[in-house]
Amino acid sequence: MSPILLSAEAAASASETATDTALFEGAILLGVATLLVLIFRRLGLGAVLGYLIAGALVGPHGLGLVGGGESKLAFAEIGIAFLLFLVGLELHPRRLWQMRKAIFGLGSAQVVITGLILAGLILLTLGFSWQAALALGLPLALSSTAQVLPSLKSSGRINSPFGEKAFSILLFQDLAIVPMITIIAALSRAPADPSAPPGWQMGLYTVGAIAVLVLVGRFLVNPLLRLIGRYGERELFVVVGLLAVLASAAFMHSLHLSTALGAFIAGMMLADSPYRHEIEADIEPFRLVLLGLFFLAVGMVLDVNVVLQKPVQVIALAAGLVAVKVVVLTLLVRAFGKPWSMCLGLGLLLSQGGEFGFLLFTQAADALLIAPEAASLFSAVVTLSMVTTPFLMLFARNLEFSPGVDTDLDDPENAPRGSSIVIGYGRFGQIVAQMLHAVDCSVTLIDKKPSQIELSGRFDTKVYFGDGLRIDVLRRAGAEEARLIVFCTDDRTIDAAALAPIVEAFPNARVLTRVFDRRQLLAIEGSGAVGAVREVFESSIALGLMALRQLEVEPREIEDVESALRQLDAERLDMQISEGDIAAGRDYRFVAGGGRQASSVLEALRERRQAAKRAREEAEADQAA
Repeated sequence: MSPILLSAEAAASASETATDTALFEGAILLGVATLLVLIFRRLGLGAVLGYLIAGALVGPHGLGLVGGGESKLAFAEIGIAFLLFLVGLELHPRRLWQMRKAIFGLGSAQVVITGLILAGLILLTLGFSWQAALALGLPLALSSTAQVLPSLKSSGRINSPFGEKAFSILLFQDLAIVPMITIIAALSRAPADPSAPPGWQMGLYTVGAIAVLVLVGRFLVNPLLRLIGRYGERELFVVVGLLAVLASAAFMHSLHLSTALGAFIAGMMLADSPYRHEIEADIEPFRLVLLGLFFLAVGMVLDVNVVLQKPVQVIALAAGLVAVKVVVLTLLVRAFGKPWSMCLGLGLLLSQGGEFGFLLFTQAADALLIAPEAASLFSAVVTLSMVTTPFLMLFARNLEFSPGVDTDLDDPENAPRGSSIVIGYGRFGQIVAQMLHAVDCSVTLIDKKPSQIELSGRFDTKVYFGDGLRIDVLRRAGAEEARLIVFCTDDRTIDAAALAPIVEAFPNARVLTRVFDRRQLLAIEGSGAVGAVREVFESSIALGLMALRQLEVEPREIEDVESALRQLDAERLDMQISEGDIAAGRDYRFVAGGGRQASSVLEALRERRQAAKRAREEAEADQAA
């Protein structure tokens, strides 16, 4: 047999063996992960801990049933990119700009202060050089985006003040990866890599890459989504969503930048797209699977032998890491004027080490700043600190909305069960509540602003403290027994992603909501809410009718104008939803000169009114005869 045929057969055999191995390892990983996740879910400890222990159990340092933890970890980091992409979809650029002080103020302070304190402690207690201590301390200041953000998203807290502060810190930590890599490269004792770009060049790359992603999202991806929307091809939304995540991550990776940051920018640029909810629904399964694989891989690369050889040291270092981060972050957030309950809650939530620490420890070892054994030791410390997170999250969740000892804020679980729940007791919610009280409907009032609750108390109105967008808060308020849930807040970020879980969780309650304008009305489309009122639309119609009366327009003509305007607006909304374009239906407006479509609708209403008038007159004449 010829050498070429032998080589081909050997390649085919090797490929078949690799396929068999991948299938076998995949079945083992998923089987053990499913079992342990179910157990830990049952115990109320969360899925992350189940994945970590499953990976450690079957990995090369455990039972040895599955290998290649490092390669699986590199692949599974795409799951973090998917997570940041979905978070970006929920953040309008305007809202991100509003959070800039928290991101660059609180976020930068947390990274710098925590990193320097940890580096100092490592220098004083473990005998490392100052360069090695800095290369270890700064990465330890990072927290686990992959652990914290899913918890905030699943509980509906990502848009709460607590969630915004946590996200601001995590976002700056992702931004800080680039300067940390630069610092490690500057301290490196290894021969210089001529192909590696200098630090200042990486900074320029970061700014330029963000600008490119912004332009591509606005001028390429959004028009592409509108084109796909016209054809109604659902699978193409999946393709474009995956393309946006993977292409942005690959682009940033090619520049040696954070892939997660690239995916986040790509998601944020699609936040205004009317199709973002479809993209989110399509991407979510991939995110869940890849994040699960990520934590499995983290468990697999955990060198159990390091823990077994130095168990006291590893546990002490992990406990010290968690304690230092809790204390520093609690005091730091307090310095920014936040209540103690939120400070301690954020400290506990972000006390673990981060997944990017594994990458930075490896780079520090390659730079000859630390030994490979030290990289393994601190990787084990980070992993062990991640194990503590589910337990600390349980405590942090209770602290987030704790009223504190100096206030008189009651939890909704203390409210008598009513047939309706009104969320937000400002000027808008007060009128809605009055109308419900007028028909003897029992109402539970919820607001998350202590000042508003205190003011309402002066008028003998009991309002309970909590974030009405959280399912657990609504459940404590008796939403499972309520017939009606009305959102009266002025939160312009409420959309289908926020309302749909509530509609699904409480199927017996009808959900109504206040929205600000047309854009927000389009954003809640598909949420399952049975009704919404645009405050801008209704108040402007009321003022417009008043203006027509002042011009002494005939009352019947005023009625025709209002009816035509409402009909045109409803038809325009239908077109905007079906086409996915806010500019659709431009002809369905009254403009200078009339507007063809609008004028025809108004003329039709006039003709119907005239016909009805003639019919009445004829009937009256027949009756008189």
